[in-house]
Amino acid sequence: MSDSDPDPLIRRAEDIDYETVDAAEGVEKGVLINEAHGAPNFAIRRFTIAPGGEIPEHTNAIEHEQYVLAGEYTVGIDGEVYQVAAGDSLFIPAGVVHWYRNDGDEAGAFVCAVPNGDDEIELVE
Repeated sequence: MSDSDPDPLIRRAEDIDYETVDAAEGVEKGVLINEAHGAPNFAIRRFTIAPGGEIPEHTNAIEHEQYVLAGEYTVGIDGEVYQVAAGDSLFIPAGVVHWYRNDGDEAGAFVCAVPNGDDEIELVE
């Protein structure tokens, strides 16, 4: 490795801080790895959606790749509605309207990988 190569990193689950997502209800986000941790290209985030929780319709300036870790919940993407469950994967292109809702009795959780850089989030009215 050269001096400009990033260093390997292990972050333990107990070291991840979670924060409430402001525009959502019953949703928390933890940043697992991003630029601040030396990752030059992508950020990985983990979201939890409590029963009854939801993220309103919005767009992002960057693409999302997601993997459902736990639970079952509803996702709206570009006018289509999908039921997703643990083991499912999603691709949401930049600029596409999407939303989430957990009508179940157990928490949902997913990992979201995004390119590093600015992400302008716009709520859809």
